[in-house]
Amino acid sequence: MQPQLVLQAKKRSLFGRGVKRLRHEGILPANIYGKKVKSLAIQVSTKDFEKVYKETGETGLIQLKVEKESKTRHVLATNLQIDPITDAPLHADFHQVDLKQKVTVAVPIGTRGESPAVKEKGAILIRLLNEVEVEALPQDLPDQFEVDISTLTEFDDNLLIKNLKVDKKKVVILTDGDEVIVMVQQPKKEEEEAPVEEEVPEEEEEKAEEEETAPTEEGAEPEKKGEGKRTTQETKAKQEK
Repeated sequence: MQPQLVLQAKKRSLFGRGVKRLRHEGILPANIYGKKVKSLAIQVSTKDFEKVYKETGETGLIQLKVEKESKTRHVLATNLQIDPITDAPLHADFHQVDLKQKVTVAVPIGTRGESPAVKEKGAILIRLLNEVEVEALPQDLPDQFEVDISTLTEFDDNLLIKNLKVDKKKVVILTDGDEVIVMVQQPKKEEEEAPVEEEVPEEEEEKAEEEETAPTEEGAEPEKKGEGKRTTQETKAKQEK
């Protein structure tokens, strides 16, 4: 378990539209909640929060010190709202936990290595799950799980939830073990469409025959009808190393 990071907070008195002023001042509005915990509106430094959250994500414990409170609160950062344009945090919740009580949390799944099926055979890497739900004591929560995709050597190879390495004495995986995390598939071959022969009316046929037997002085070529354009969409796999 990593050392808990400390984050300073103050009780918040501004709500609704008033929080916009806080954000402009570099302050992040937030709430504390939890089992047998009275909800509390707080505010923290956006800069300090980003530093802490970068290290903890949603699975690392934070020591939250609220101004004028004698006891430190053990919390998990959750439900972070992000501005879709600037990526700046807009609001966060802090789940206050009891270190002796298990919690249920979604833990992210990362990948490492490179799939031979992708590199050598042109397979497509497909990610189906990015996180897994687990139950554990707060201090035993893993930062993330990793799967080694270098084992994916053939088309249709996959890695399942049950392939995750976990300390079963401390962590219980709640997600179905047979669910697929990542797999490789053979790319679909583009089927060429046979050209469609258009039926030419008799009058047009006669006209065409006349043009062939009596070309114009300029020798202009008949107008050719182009085939319709087709678009091929190529999916590229993202690999995390």
